[in-house]
Amino acid sequence: MADKRLGIVMNGVTGRMGTNQHLVRSILAIRQEGGVRLADGSRVMPDPILVGRNRAKLESLARAHGLKRVSTDLDAALADPKDELFFDAASTNLRAGLIERAIAAGKHVYVEKPVAENLKDALRIWRLARKAGIKHGVVQDKLWLPGLRKLKLLIDSGFFGRILSVRGEFGYWVFEGDLQPTQRPSWNYRKKDGGGIVLDMLCHWRYVLDNLFGAVESVSCLGAVHIPKRWDEAGKPYAADADDAAYATFRLASGAIAHFNSSWCVRVRRDDLLTLQVDGTHGSAVAGLRRCWTQGRVNTPKPVWNPDIPQPIDFFAGWQEVPDAVAYDNAFKAEWELFIRHLYEGGAFPWDLGAGAKGVQLAEAGLKSWKQRRWIDLPALKA
Repeated sequence: MADKRLGIVMNGVTGRMGTNQHLVRSILAIRQEGGVRLADGSRVMPDPILVGRNRAKLESLARAHGLKRVSTDLDAALADPKDELFFDAASTNLRAGLIERAIAAGKHVYVEKPVAENLKDALRIWRLARKAGIKHGVVQDKLWLPGLRKLKLLIDSGFFGRILSVRGEFGYWVFEGDLQPTQRPSWNYRKKDGGGIVLDMLCHWRYVLDNLFGAVESVSCLGAVHIPKRWDEAGKPYAADADDAAYATFRLASGAIAHFNSSWCVRVRRDDLLTLQVDGTHGSAVAGLRRCWTQGRVNTPKPVWNPDIPQPIDFFAGWQEVPDAVAYDNAFKAEWELFIRHLYEGGAFPWDLGAGAKGVQLAEAGLKSWKQRRWIDLPALKA
């Protein structure tokens, strides 16, 4: 039996990400393990109340997983002193306002990214949280993916020497909805609903780059609306006016150059839906979500350009896979556990609303770069 109960107002968990990653694979998995173990040996048991607009969906989700508490009244849920933490995974365009309401109710907050649609709102809620003295965190899940943890291990070991560049390829083909049902929510492709891949993915690339390779100092970004017509969940056509692809280059404080292609209009012929290639003076690595391959300076092949003969080198054969030296837990669950420990034990938690604001800053700068066709510098943010 856990020694402590943590009441969590979980808003927006009937969607794909909220249900699968946050409820089932994080909170319910933690409950099944008997709670989060603290340094003193005690355990914290999460006790969620599922909140949203559709009671039927909430009740169905709760029944499927043995939960009893649901509500369509967010204000009432926030007013209950037995629930100390507010979590949100609903639409981006509502998030800043919901965070502000939760802070006003005295709740700690842990939320999905982006934390807001614009930097002004992101900074406002960060400052409100600091003034209120509540604890706050933002989902930055990719830092705990096995592939990226292996990259971090390589960096810490000095494997790369001086890192020269980082190249990221992210995306897959999202069906338009006519030939086959789409696999992403339609709001992702409407500006008025907070859609767009620049706002979505540049927030991810900010924390990945900042935490692994060096602070982002400036950005050049080109966005695109490659597919202007899509079909929604009801099979009705709509104008898709939000960007569905982004091609961005970043200058890092370390001197390295990073470039990320992010697209929902690309067919995958690579190792995974996300791959990162890191090239350094002493070695290179290619990481996917779970696996990572390396090639050192001493076993790098020496190709010669000659298009008149078949390529004699098998470039895939010269890479060595980094082994699974430890057991890797679900990335979302890993950060949930860190944040819950932070709630009870204090200490540093760098992935807070300030880090969330940095993600929004980069996305906003990317959109500005696209519009103005120029490099945009990123000044340091102050709470």
